[in-house]
Amino acid sequence: MRFTLGFHRSLLVFMTAACACLAAGPALAEPVSLESLLREMVDREALARFPDPPYTCRQFSSYDRASVSPDQPETWFANGDVNQYLRVEEAKGAGGKVRKEWVMADMAGPGAVVRIWSANPKGVMRVYLDGEARPVIEAPMQEVLGGKWKAGDVEVGPPLAQESSRGWNLYLPIPYAKHCKITSDADGFYYQVNYRTYGPQVQVWPLQIPDPDASARLKECTDALLLPREPEISKPHDNLPLLEAIVEAGASVELRLPPGPGAVSTLLMRLGTSDADVLRKLRISAKFDGKVTVSSPVGDFFGCGPGFAALEDRYRRVELPSDGQLTSYWIMPYERDAVVRVNNLGTRATSITLIARTGHYRWDSRSMHFHAAWRGEYPIHALGARGTMDWNYIDIQGKGVYVGDNLAVMNPVPEWWGEGDEKIYIDGETFPSHFGTGTEDYYGYAWCWPVVFQHPFHAQPRCDGNGKNNWGHTSVTRVRALDAIPFEKSLKFDMEVWHWKECDVAYAATTYWYALPGSTSNRLSDEAIAAMTAELKKPIPQPPPLPPPFKIEGAIECEGMQVLAKSDGLPVVPQDMDGYGKKAWSGDSHLWVQGRRVGDFVEVAIPAGDGPEARAARRVTLYATRSWDYGIVRFTVNGKPAGPAEGIDLYSGGRGKVVATGPIELGTFTPVDGRLVLRAEVIGGNAKSEGSRSFFGLDAVVLSPEK
Repeated sequence: MRFTLGFHRSLLVFMTAACACLAAGPALAEPVSLESLLREMVDREALARFPDPPYTCRQFSSYDRASVSPDQPETWFANGDVNQYLRVEEAKGAGGKVRKEWVMADMAGPGAVVRIWSANPKGVMRVYLDGEARPVIEAPMQEVLGGKWKAGDVEVGPPLAQESSRGWNLYLPIPYAKHCKITSDADGFYYQVNYRTYGPQVQVWPLQIPDPDASARLKECTDALLLPREPEISKPHDNLPLLEAIVEAGASVELRLPPGPGAVSTLLMRLGTSDADVLRKLRISAKFDGKVTVSSPVGDFFGCGPGFAALEDRYRRVELPSDGQLTSYWIMPYERDAVVRVNNLGTRATSITLIARTGHYRWDSRSMHFHAAWRGEYPIHALGARGTMDWNYIDIQGKGVYVGDNLAVMNPVPEWWGEGDEKIYIDGETFPSHFGTGTEDYYGYAWCWPVVFQHPFHAQPRCDGNGKNNWGHTSVTRVRALDAIPFEKSLKFDMEVWHWKECDVAYAATTYWYALPGSTSNRLSDEAIAAMTAELKKPIPQPPPLPPPFKIEGAIECEGMQVLAKSDGLPVVPQDMDGYGKKAWSGDSHLWVQGRRVGDFVEVAIPAGDGPEARAARRVTLYATRSWDYGIVRFTVNGKPAGPAEGIDLYSGGRGKVVATGPIELGTFTPVDGRLVLRAEVIGGNAKSEGSRSFFGLDAVVLSPEK
């Protein structure tokens, strides 16, 4: 691989200069390469100038191809977002053996792949560049996306590749000069591929792996993504604009910044209270060069609304309410003047400290203003088990770059609220060039997994379900670097509201973008800000308390059992089942075994109690789950056959159908050392079952005296 600059020196010098004075001169003309893309990934200031060379950003995904037009509402919200590919090809492998390859993405260059996501990566992923028959990447997709892939001395680990809350993300940029094709030799998975396309005159050096120098370059980028942003400001310097005030109810205060041209590199706020309600009742706004470009509740602006939730990503940091410190690292340029204002829309006075780190800035024809806007709505009536509407985040007119968003949801029930897909229209498109596979997929995780996680570019900082369900408040966020979306004339972002349960939910979206002077949006007009203010003055919607979980009498929950053994790499996790109709699963959850092939197995320990009963023979009754992509499973207890010799077919009978099995008698067995060992192994799959036909779910076991 060829490089024009020493990566170690250029990256560190560039980062230091950007943080210190924001006054870097014009970039040297150079080809697009792995090195240049990695430098761009860690350079916040790069987002604030319209890209040079310019590029477009688009997405391939496994969205349901039945979705053709919003004029056909019966299919526009179709939800079969798996097993959808561009085509299936045949390729010859070692020894001339022919294999099938499912094509996820196929794009003409020059360009670069900037993000690959999957909920269930399968097979060997191959990345072919510039018409070469030999792929530049050829490895198990789970390893590549999960941060465990190594080619020679090159190892791509977190955060450039990692699993977060069961979502698998690869942020390694893959440049190509003429063409790129991405395939897998297995099917039945969800995917998204984000990619850039440059103009035909742009020179791109294609990725080469392995490369003797790439390992050090990747490590420096990784370190830069994980380093603390800027030193905390305990005693601000004399030249830092500072505001310390008590903001009375209904009043506002403002902080005027030094005359331009200049830019804010850090905006830090401390609150004199840990009251979560304050984060929604304080509104932050900013006016750059005479135009309001920021208007949002404080908490949502910093990425944690409603209420405090710790967050550490590439552009923001939120610390726990004991400190009450919120920090923004978005670069905010201005040519002449700037002012930051805080309004108190609540009923109580609040003390605040606001500090802005500013520096000189070279304003030119590519310089853009930073924008942030908020929209909240309650109630939104979700229809249940089907798409309800395309809920608009933002509609922008002008020229700029879209760089991120947050979504805060209040969900009154345990069922999953986020089947909806993102739809992003650029420059007047009639069909979105970004059509996703689910709300959580857009935010980098998967399977509606209610577990908090952090990553430099996506996070779930709050989830009241605490690993069990999706009830309560959830906050998710995604910020962009290489996958930022430029637009020349307009950008429209919609998110489907698609809930498994009919109910009233609350949505609040904060969007971030840069735009050249003269742009407009549907969220920052005087009328929109007035509507936002009225919405913020309302009480924050709160979910009702959950009813107690359903319990089968005498049940021992499988999701609480110790996993003694399983197939290598086999995901075995609890899954909330309260969203699948009537209460039928004990504890409202089951143990979900995501088998990939025949032979996959799991062994769990069934506690048999204490005292004499721990040695007495027991009748074992299993409760399990049937679904549309489940397999045929055979059981043993303590190594002896249990249940039907031909196994139990756990296919449910139709796509989307998920039902409880009811009792399955496995036989009578005697505990050993106070426990019974239950083994479940995939031995096949119903011909009508979908996907790998190897998933299954174990709900509970009831032990009763021998008859």
